[in-house]
Amino acid sequence: MEKYLDIIVKSYTGYWNYLKYELIDIYHWDNYFYGLIIISLVVWGLEIAFPWRKNQSIFRKDFWLDTFYMFFNFFLLNLIVLIALSNTTAEFFNDILGFFGWHVDSLQVFDVDELPRWLGLLIFFLITDFVQWNTHRLLHRVPFLWNFHKVHHSIKEMGFAGHLRYHWMEPILYKSLQYIPIAIIGGFDAQDVAIVYFFAITIGHLNHANVGWNYGPLKFILNNPKMHIWHHAKELPTHLKYGMNYGLTLSIWDYIFKTDYIPHDGRDIELGFEDDHKFPKTFIKQTIYLIKTDK
Repeated sequence: MEKYLDIIVKSYTGYWNYLKYELIDIYHWDNYFYGLIIISLVVWGLEIAFPWRKNQSIFRKDFWLDTFYMFFNFFLLNLIVLIALSNTTAEFFNDILGFFGWHVDSLQVFDVDELPRWLGLLIFFLITDFVQWNTHRLLHRVPFLWNFHKVHHSIKEMGFAGHLRYHWMEPILYKSLQYIPIAIIGGFDAQDVAIVYFFAITIGHLNHANVGWNYGPLKFILNNPKMHIWHHAKELPTHLKYGMNYGLTLSIWDYIFKTDYIPHDGRDIELGFEDDHKFPKTFIKQTIYLIKTDK
């Protein structure tokens, strides 16, 4: 137990030092804090210059709530719980493997350092995106998890910052299910991960932005605003009662597994979910929604 407490303390201090470094040192290209700000401003600028829904305000409904969610989930949540939880979970998993005489390295199928860099990054991206697609499906199909995911689907007007409006339990699930696939690959450095991360953030911001693009023929590979708005549709088709268009960065998984759905131009469809008018409107109440629901 002392070992795990030590990991938790070191996780907090280590991440706090990292966060201060991100805020102060603006001259390294893989700075997540300022990278997020730059991507957000660029996509917001595209919303302003090329609005798909002409009558939607620049500061659309819940703009500031979503902006808070964006920074809270991307940075503060790690400081509060995720880093310590991730590190202790990883150590606990290694201890379980050690009990059977194994080590996490023994799970590694191949090392990407032995591959061309572009191929290693592509494999990393495809595996993580596929795991995320399946995790997203779970959030819709399992009632307990859907209650968490309602936070994201409470968006009533699409905008770039809505990309990162989600309950703090979601990244715990995503990171837990990604742990073993990433361990199986192995060999990535921080800059490799940053390249994939920034690309995913950019596509995610665009998917939620007030722009009407689908990238032409690339729409069958890349998720896009015209496809993703249907994922937020309040009314679901009878043959896809749990939802559709689950892709985060890639749309190809939905086309492969027949969960794609774009019946017509969805620019003005109603967003949300059944009885969403009863859903809390503030950050605190949305965070404790499931606790109050279970009582």
